Amino acid sequence: MATGTNLASDSRRRRSSPRKAAPGRSARPSRGLARTLTPYLFLVAPLTFLIVFTYIPVVNMFGYSVTSWDGLSPSREFVGFDNYVEIATRPELFGVLKVSLYYIGASVVQIVLALYFATILSFNTRFRNLFKGVLFFPYLINGVAIGMIFLFFFQPGGTLDSAMSAVGLGGATQQWLGDPEVVNYSLAGTSIWRYLGLNFVLFLGAIQSIPAHLYEAAEIDGANRWDQFLHIILPGIRPIVGLSFILAISGSLSVFEIPFIMTGGANGSETFVIQTVSMAFKYYKLGLASAMAVVLLLIILLVTWLQRRIAPDEKVDLS
Repeated sequence: MATGTNLASDSRRRRSSPRKAAPGRSARPSRGLARTLTPYLFLVAPLTFLIVFTYIPVVNMFGYSVTSWDGLSPSREFVGFDNYVEIATRPELFGVLKVSLYYIGASVVQIVLALYFATILSFNTRFRNLFKGVLFFPYLINGVAIGMIFLFFFQPGGTLDSAMSAVGLGGATQQWLGDPEVVNYSLAGTSIWRYLGLNFVLFLGAIQSIPAHLYEAAEIDGANRWDQFLHIILPGIRPIVGLSFILAISGSLSVFEIPFIMTGGANGSETFVIQTVSMAFKYYKLGLASAMAVVLLLIILLVTWLQRRIAPDEKVDLS
């Protein structure tokens, strides 16, 4: 009888006493919250740098473009769209854009060469890793160093003249950086050498992402390398080719480093960006220079939009 009473009281105590939570169960909500916030925490630093060093300066540039400011005085006079009107009514400000045509032509040559080398080195070629390093290495060099190297290369009696004299072409030597009719070809050739590696790596990575069984099937059907390039490689990397053309045109319109270091814009090699920098830091017209930068940005966006409309990306299924 006593035993039954004790059992009944024990069962009542078990029902009335609260259950203990399983270990770790209370920590699950906080752990799930941490997992949700972790990706955003990793984005804090890059987004901060992007906003501080990209978007805020761009907003300030638009603000400066409607003022008359020398970059030094604490006050800025609001002039509205007068700077843009001055740009439109001064043809010499837009005249330097014709220099970009040399770099656009050089970009086409560069893309063709990069595509050729990427295609050749995507197949089993002897010393292909060595050639990959040789082609990509110039892109790793600082632009200032490249400008100084090619200054010695193109100077009278320099490397190029010595090499031409050694092969019997000494009579063809000239002022490579001093002749207005030749200087832009020299500078554009320097840009080809420098940026060839970037396009080469982009094309090579895109080609290597194409499934290998497509090449095997093409070889079984009797397709040679040229057929494989036309019907497998070129359609497979079409989006990357389009991206390269967009980067090439925008880079050609905003070229700065090579001509600024090698000639300073002399002898007809001044680009739109060099003129903008001179307007800001040589003539202390920061408001006008900001308006020129805005105009260049709009031109690049317009050219990019037109290119995307004329040659839109198409989805390529190579599976």
